Amino acid sequence: MTLEDFVLGGQWVFLAYFVGINLGYLMQNVVAAIGIRKYLETANQFEAESAFSALDIPISIVVPAYNESASIITSVKALLQLEYPQYELVVVNDGSTDDTLQKLIDAFDMRQFPEAYRGRLQSAEVRNLYRSTKIRNLRVVDKVNGGSKADASNAGINACRYPLVCVVDADGVLQPDSLHRVVRPFLEDPTTVAVGGTVRIANGCTVRQGFLEKVGLPRNFLALVQVVEYLRAFLFGRMGWSPINGLLIISGAFGLFHKETLVEVGGYNPEAVGEDMELVLRLHRIMKEKKRPYRITFVPDPVCWTDAPENLRDLKGQRVRWQHGLGQALMLNKSLIGNREGGAVSWVAVPFYVLFELFGPIVEVAGYFFIILCASMGWLSWPEAGIFLGLAIGLGVLLSTSAIMLEELSFHMFPRTSQLVTLYAVAILENFGFRQLTAFWRLQGLIRWLRGGKHKWETITRSASVVD
Repeated sequence: MTLEDFVLGGQWVFLAYFVGINLGYLMQNVVAAIGIRKYLETANQFEAESAFSALDIPISIVVPAYNESASIITSVKALLQLEYPQYELVVVNDGSTDDTLQKLIDAFDMRQFPEAYRGRLQSAEVRNLYRSTKIRNLRVVDKVNGGSKADASNAGINACRYPLVCVVDADGVLQPDSLHRVVRPFLEDPTTVAVGGTVRIANGCTVRQGFLEKVGLPRNFLALVQVVEYLRAFLFGRMGWSPINGLLIISGAFGLFHKETLVEVGGYNPEAVGEDMELVLRLHRIMKEKKRPYRITFVPDPVCWTDAPENLRDLKGQRVRWQHGLGQALMLNKSLIGNREGGAVSWVAVPFYVLFELFGPIVEVAGYFFIILCASMGWLSWPEAGIFLGLAIGLGVLLSTSAIMLEELSFHMFPRTSQLVTLYAVAILENFGFRQLTAFWRLQGLIRWLRGGKHKWETITRSASVVD
């Protein structure tokens, strides 16, 4: 192979990747825009009918907590004020080394209660079960630390009494009507087994006593970029896959599951780095193996607000973990790929994730070096290299700005002109440095997975915006 053939071949590889990934994203955008429009058209009718309905399905909320002493009481009080007719709150103290458990006992007058505990899902040893003498729908599971959020979640699910289970982060901020919105697919389609809700960035917002009072934008640039990322990932990414039953991720910060189906598939995998995605992939795989009709869907309403990393160390750890978890989850459920009866999941969603999300960082990072090298050596003219890079950046800006536009036309969470101007500016600036850096971090996560590396349950340094 001559040098000319090598350069030409490399150009075609990068061009094919570039066309494939952007065509996929653009198609998701179109599907998502149509889907959100239809959802909003029926939202008012659904809320009016639900106001007079006594058929709401009881929900168990599971809150895994590890060393959450600073915010656990505020979080629990907020969750106890959600607008839903029948739900229970199960807080799982996962062997905290601080006074998380003692604060719960003191604040809610928790007493040990000898109720039956069925260990249907794998978890570390449960030491005690507590029930509040003040609030009848509040219980606490105290267990030995299992080393992962998945282990704590399983212990909580074992203690749940209701048919639907909602797993949330201890530091998440739910809107008062979150449960009412996320339960909608279960009421409309009895084959629904899991529903994911939209997650937004809480940094810069005003949060008091665990409730969101005012939506704002963070001053920290890294958090600002993540606001745009989350808009793009949830409004287009998740919403784009949902109509074809190809949703592969339900955020661990907020998801609602049919309990018996969850138990049937084995619950969360404590060995999985990305336990949320691995669970959803396993649900797809087992439901298809059993040839059972099912739906895994997404609710686009902004229902949960969470804190985002504001420094490079925390952000890098998060992105490396996500990529590691992606590779592991796909490998554990690799039988989905090419399954003759797998439908859109096996023939569209999973192949797209393998080609463009899992191995994409290799092509992306190599592409930057390849173009710069070819231009420097004279194998590719600088104008040609500039056109290619400009086109790549331009499409990236288009995807981000279209997500912001859809947010403005649908949910309108950022009403001030200055906020929109800031978001559009960030949509441009993120393409110069930030995206390249995250691609490199994702490559590191991919290498860690390929090498069989381990990853522990980590916490991020929280911003002051979500601390009372």
